[in-house]
Amino acid sequence: MSAEAHNEHAVDHHDHAHGDEHDHGSFKTYMIGFLLSVVLTAIPFWLVMTETLAPQTTGLIITVFAVVQIVVHMIFFLHMNHRSEGGWNMLALIFTIVIVVIAVAGSVWVMYHLNVNMMPTHDMQTMG
Repeated sequence: MSAEAHNEHAVDHHDHAHGDEHDHGSFKTYMIGFLLSVVLTAIPFWLVMTETLAPQTTGLIITVFAVVQIVVHMIFFLHMNHRSEGGWNMLALIFTIVIVVIAVAGSVWVMYHLNVNMMPTHDMQTMG
């Protein structure tokens, strides 16, 4: 094999794209994601430790921050967006979210109605 033919078939080992068009992130995007994650963890932690708000409000804020943190992780660390995998990643994510919301809402609904419809313990003592 001649040197020219060898050079034509040579593989560039410094090419990190590996032939795909996905965004692999940069140091800057990873640091932005990391800093957002730290802030989104520190604020709810501070709210719980200082007890500055009512427990229900604190729980709601923690839930909102958790959802935002999930989105931050998906964008900055998993590199998910509407362009990745031709949109199939986003479609799979939406389907997963719908299934989780149905399962959680159904579970909460069942537990609430079980709690409401169960006979209170003080009424059981008067039955006997």
